[in-house]
Amino acid sequence: MPDTSPPPDRVLAWLNALRPAPQAVNARERLRVVLGAGLGLLLAGAFSHAAMAPALPWLVAPLGASAVLVFGLPASPLAQPWAVVGGNTLSALVGIACMQWLPLPPLVVAAVAVAGAIAVMFLLRCLHPPGGAAGLLMVLTATHDWHFAFLPVALNSLLLVLAGMAYNTLTGRRYPHSQQPHAPALGASIAPPRFGDAELDAVLARYNQVLDVPRDDLADLLHEAELLSYGKRLGRLRCADIMSSPVITVEFGTPLAEAWTLLQRHGIKALPVVDRVQRIVGIVTRADFMRAAEGQQREGLAGRLQALLKPSPATHSIKPEVVGQIMSRQVRVASAERAIAELVPLFSDTGHHHIPIVGEQARLVGILTQSDLVKALGHGP
Repeated sequence: MPDTSPPPDRVLAWLNALRPAPQAVNARERLRVVLGAGLGLLLAGAFSHAAMAPALPWLVAPLGASAVLVFGLPASPLAQPWAVVGGNTLSALVGIACMQWLPLPPLVVAAVAVAGAIAVMFLLRCLHPPGGAAGLLMVLTATHDWHFAFLPVALNSLLLVLAGMAYNTLTGRRYPHSQQPHAPALGASIAPPRFGDAELDAVLARYNQVLDVPRDDLADLLHEAELLSYGKRLGRLRCADIMSSPVITVEFGTPLAEAWTLLQRHGIKALPVVDRVQRIVGIVTRADFMRAAEGQQREGLAGRLQALLKPSPATHSIKPEVVGQIMSRQVRVASAERAIAELVPLFSDTGHHHIPIVGEQARLVGILTQSDLVKALGHGP
């Protein structure tokens, strides 16, 4: 008879999947969550008790689970104010409706109440795990009174959310935590993201599960992990270790034809523009030449470029004649001692192709290109 028992490795893998994951939460954060949940329930219970008739229960059991989310996972989409208040209240209403309208055995009514509560929470974007317990509670306690969904369920939930807003803010946690992409601050420099909302949406759609991490936190975590990966691969390499040196440079008054010839002859994309003591005053790229050539009255790009490079015989010219007239004055530079890992985002996110490297007294000592960086990434530390 053939052996149909699963291989030992698969059994061990299955058992290993049951092990709880380690929590990267220190003792201080754990204490913050414990105290917050206790204080939140205390305040919600006290105010509910004072506001309600003595005959009514002043706390409902699902609120304990809500407290775990509000104070332990304040960034979670499942813990946001609408999820807590809407999820608990609507689920309670579903449970009461099932008790009122379904003449079925209690076990069936309970199952339908929880399933219906989840469906409503999905529909109204207030998915909240304790909401399922709120719907079930209505069935287990045979609650038929619609008011119970508001007093105490909605009141409890609202008071807990208010306590969470105050406590989380005072202890350095953002709550409520916006679930929408952040708009950049006015005047802030904007770096194109490594991936956009469309790409993130496509990946999440393919994942097709409820993700208990807000979008902005997920993007930040991925970005930080990427930087750590770069740091590990690049080790302690500095700009001085991989930069190209010596650097081919031009000055403000270098004729355009001479600068273009240098670009062509050496097969490079940019020329740092320096003063007499080798300090950066600008940078001129092939793109700068193309932009300047657009204004020339000639047919075709080659003709316009030729017209730009041809020196004007007149003493006063209406077209650019020297590098300083077409160069970019805003230049991103880096210190020779700066870690390479810190510059990776400049190349990957902002479209930089070359970064001049400066040493003592801000004098040019080299240039870091995408090719230099690719070589460093390929060889590792």
